[in-house]
Amino acid sequence: MKNITLNVQGMSCGHCINSIEGSVGQLEGINQVNVKLNDAQVEVTFNESQVSLDKIKETIEDQGYEVK
Repeated sequence: MKNITLNVQGMSCGHCINSIEGSVGQLEGINQVNVKLNDAQVEVTFNESQVSLDKIKETIEDQGYEVK
């Protein structure tokens, strides 16, 4: 398992948390997703052999947020 912290812009409320945690959490190979709204960060634990970092970023961006 790999742990990463992504800086994500555009998150502002509980809906943002649910949107990101829900969409990323449904990807195969995701173990844990934790949105830190106040820090504008998303922590993800995932299996690199099942899902790529690019796919995780793409999924967040598809929800309307910007990954820095």
